[in-house]
Amino acid sequence: MIKTVEWTDDGVVMVDQRYLPTEELYPVFRTYQEIAYAIKEMVIRGAPAIGVAAAMGVARGALDSKAKNFADFERDFHEAANVIAGTRPTAVNLFWAVDRMTRLFNNMKAEGASIDDIKQRLIVEAKTIFDEDLKINAQLGRLGGELIPDNSTVLTHCNAGALATAGGFGTALGVIRGAVEQGKTIQVFADETRPFLQGARLTAWELMHDNIPVTLITDNMSGHFMKAGKIDAVVVGADRIAANGDTANKIGTYMVAVLAKEHGIPFYVAAPISTLDMTLASGDQIPIEDRVISEVTHVKGQQVAPTGVTVQNPAFDVTPNRYVAAIITERGIARPPYTESLKALFETK
Repeated sequence: MIKTVEWTDDGVVMVDQRYLPTEELYPVFRTYQEIAYAIKEMVIRGAPAIGVAAAMGVARGALDSKAKNFADFERDFHEAANVIAGTRPTAVNLFWAVDRMTRLFNNMKAEGASIDDIKQRLIVEAKTIFDEDLKINAQLGRLGGELIPDNSTVLTHCNAGALATAGGFGTALGVIRGAVEQGKTIQVFADETRPFLQGARLTAWELMHDNIPVTLITDNMSGHFMKAGKIDAVVVGADRIAANGDTANKIGTYMVAVLAKEHGIPFYVAAPISTLDMTLASGDQIPIEDRVISEVTHVKGQQVAPTGVTVQNPAFDVTPNRYVAAIITERGIARPPYTESLKALFETK
């Protein structure tokens, strides 16, 4: 199993996804500031994985506090939580994890727990979030795998596999792995996903690691292969899903969804319940992160655009719900109208 992120006594170990597939490095991030750096600089990426790392970052911040009284300890805890929460704005799992850790802290404070007890309980909670993510994605993959026909070819955009989660199945790639586990013959087309090349560097690496046939294409080839009848389904992950089913995912997802609709190809979104943001009525309210222009003007440090050219680099776009055939979660599969089906799944215990 690919280990994306792991809690150790020395710190949080992550596979540095910036160097894959040519180098497989596992640096240790020893402080909450270093973990925040890893999230912000995309050492780790993918909404569920960011959520797990965020929980571990908050726990690490509490554990490293040298406070001798509760007031100082509480200040240190909230400082760590705020720094972690300020790393990336779009992936709602980050805020979900920080909020979950904060609720635990507040509950234990109200119960009069000691500083040491709170530290240990926060570590347990971060590890629990990790374990839950593995189970959630395995269940999501099994449910989603049933939607994929035997002997079909699936297009995926960006990386929503083990590397985007705690490890194991992943979300979009979890659906593909689920279908394979069910004995189906599946081919995958992975588009390269400019500008960070998650499809080329990460998705292709993961699928080859699992011996699942994969063909790499550039982002501007997907329409060609859809028109040629080479694509039977599209499966993507998500960084935030509004209450109406509008979905934020890696930039370029919207384009793929429109093309899929035009060619009568089902477009599926795979994400855990923690990716739902039921406080947002529509995708218009989802914050979109802008990233550094060098991701567009350079590839692996090599300049490919004229010096001084104006650049825009939104990291995500929003796909309107009318293009989404189904949203696959660990609690079940939502279909239109999403305001009703997502609410029902969200409220399921």
